Amino acid sequence: MKFDQLGINDALLRALVDAGYSRATAIQEQAIPVVLDGRDIFGCAQTGTGKTAAFSLPILQQLVEQLSDNPGKAEQRPIRALILAPTRELAVQIVDSIAMYSKYVPIRSTAVFGGVSQFHQVKALRRGVDILVATPGRLLDLMEQGIVSLKHVQTLVLDEADRMLDMGFIAPMRAIIAKLPAKRQTLFFSATMPPEIRRLVQQLLKNPIHIDVTPEHSARTPELVKQFVFYVEKQNKRHLLKHVLDEENIDHVLVFTRTKRGADRVVRDLNRGGIRAEAIHGDKSQAARDQALRRFKEKSLRVLVATDIASRGIDIDKLSHVINYEIPETPETYVHRIGRTGRAGSEGRALSFCTLDELPYMRSIDQLVKTKIDVVARHPFEYS
Repeated sequence: MKFDQLGINDALLRALVDAGYSRATAIQEQAIPVVLDGRDIFGCAQTGTGKTAAFSLPILQQLVEQLSDNPGKAEQRPIRALILAPTRELAVQIVDSIAMYSKYVPIRSTAVFGGVSQFHQVKALRRGVDILVATPGRLLDLMEQGIVSLKHVQTLVLDEADRMLDMGFIAPMRAIIAKLPAKRQTLFFSATMPPEIRRLVQQLLKNPIHIDVTPEHSARTPELVKQFVFYVEKQNKRHLLKHVLDEENIDHVLVFTRTKRGADRVVRDLNRGGIRAEAIHGDKSQAARDQALRRFKEKSLRVLVATDIASRGIDIDKLSHVINYEIPETPETYVHRIGRTGRAGSEGRALSFCTLDELPYMRSIDQLVKTKIDVVARHPFEYS
């Protein structure tokens, strides 16, 4: 569908044409009319589906329509749309996109985030801002200083909500949301749907429209990946991991766990056994994660242990193995995990360690991928 069929105004359409966009992605096609209609959204969407435009364009349109009724001075206009993002990088990316889309409309936007002086951010806020993009920590700090007021916010966007939870932002998020008007539109986006996310959705959204968009290839496992499952008692997983690393002579492997605590435990067990490993997850600083990833890419680090959310953006050619130390709760996550191997024409191997409790997850994976996952029937730690 073309953007001009979605009710987007001429000024925004001109900016989209300048940017080289004419047709909407699936999430844009589904979300834009819903947002323009004032409804809440619960969106399940991965990076790369076009969700930034899906919420930015209708928000801009709503603000432009309100502005035509009551122009006022820019510096006197309150913040009317708040977009929360987990990282500085994502906040900057979102505000850059909004600037591109709002090229021909008198809407002001800015981003606030930690790790830098607040001086220029405060200066921008005092000039007047219609749309604020923020990381939770810096925003809460500015609110406590009395620099930011959210009492006129009409639209709240939570982008990559699962990643914000993984990075420990649940308390700041709740503190920020408590200062927003109860009567507002809420647009909630998450790539995964763990129980904590579903609880948050029930608390924050009112009769939301559920939009589920995943990349078209997400249900296809790479053809060059050979898949294996080991059935094992939970207490023997750590022994099985060391056995597999030794027996298969694996020199470079990405190991997935469901939780941050699980990732740290795997790293401790491997390091005690003389195998160099590091973890990346939301409790690690950005610098520590970047350093671990760099060492892994350079192959000076043999094992990188990651939670699903922290592993976004990991892109390594010729990675021979991926190990699912813990089976993911959603089968799509399994596909994303094993897609890290079997690239650039090289064969890859995906090994999954499955306990009795995880059997339902494995059955869901079998139903989704529809390709053969070989059972390794003989290994030292099979079910007794």
